[in-house]
Amino acid sequence: MKKILVIFQKEMLDNMRDYRSWLTGLFWALFGPLLLGGMIMLLGNTFREKAEQSLVLPVSGAENAPNLIAFLEQQDVLIKAAPANPEAAVIAGDINVALIIPSNYGEDFSATKTAKVQLVFDSTRQSAAADINRIQNLLESYSNYIGLLRLSLRGVSPEVIRAVQVEAVDTATPQSQALIFLSMLPYFIIFAIFNGASPVITDATAGERERGSLEPLLINPIPRGSVAIGKMLSAMPFAIFNLIITLAGFAAIFRLLPMEKLLGIQIGLDIGALAAIFLICLPIVFLACAIQTLIASFTKTTKEAGTYLPFIGLIPSLPGLALAFLPVKPELWTMLIPTFGQQILINQFLRAEPISGSNVIVSALLTIILSIGITYIAIKLYESERIITGK
Repeated sequence: MKKILVIFQKEMLDNMRDYRSWLTGLFWALFGPLLLGGMIMLLGNTFREKAEQSLVLPVSGAENAPNLIAFLEQQDVLIKAAPANPEAAVIAGDINVALIIPSNYGEDFSATKTAKVQLVFDSTRQSAAADINRIQNLLESYSNYIGLLRLSLRGVSPEVIRAVQVEAVDTATPQSQALIFLSMLPYFIIFAIFNGASPVITDATAGERERGSLEPLLINPIPRGSVAIGKMLSAMPFAIFNLIITLAGFAAIFRLLPMEKLLGIQIGLDIGALAAIFLICLPIVFLACAIQTLIASFTKTTKEAGTYLPFIGLIPSLPGLALAFLPVKPELWTMLIPTFGQQILINQFLRAEPISGSNVIVSALLTIILSIGITYIAIKLYESERIITGK
């Protein structure tokens, strides 16, 4: 342990002097919170403006349905004449949605038949989703209203067509309503951990090989395994520092931004949640340093290491993005996947869901065991001559 501590102290001193390396990692620690904050401000302002603005609806054949047009205008819809070719205008993105009322609408409506209208839109255009949903809901409301009036005029109770009444019970918490934003946090957290260790490990292995200082170090009467472990451990404080900065950045973003005004909900990260997420991520710090120490041992130059290591963090962090679109239950098999289990647990903390202690233990143990195995392989590489020659 004393020999490992000597190497650790030596590498820590070298890394602290090379301030450009750890400042690069610090940038990635702040990148996630700043990017997410910018997205919340941009999307929040966009949604709020759309909600506050009146819906502009291009209509073709408005004269064929005066009562429908009057109903829409009462619902704060601004009616304007549709282009000559509404479908082409929607495809070109000139308008979001258009309503086409055929000439036989009034005849069918007066005969109490089903009067048809056409709603032209592009369902793949996300920017138009709010306008499309709003006009669809309004047309459905008008149809239900007229249907109930027709039944009443015939002496039929409207309850006849209401065979089942559905009462919605929404169990979503404020945190789960912001799932699209919260689900991105594990990705940025893990990415920051890997990028915090990356420049340090690059300099400690490939950098020293290029400078010619690695061979004199290995000649000393110190087991090469101790050198490998000391170098790996020296990267952990920087990865942990990045983790702390990232968590603090997210907490500051959620506290400083007017979340309720932008998204209609309030997201909070209290000290307890931050501490829990920090502890869950500690095994990932070990894994990140072990993997990157192993990869850096194979690289020949600093340039090559700098090319590989930043992308190593993408592999374990990307699956977390899928959690926003493909919800995965926190079952045992998910905890057996290193980093993925931690990402699921982080999402549970952020959504204020109950967490199983066994899941936390299993995910941590599997990640630590994998880290130990990778560290053992890195030690074997340090014991071979390839670590010096790079061949």
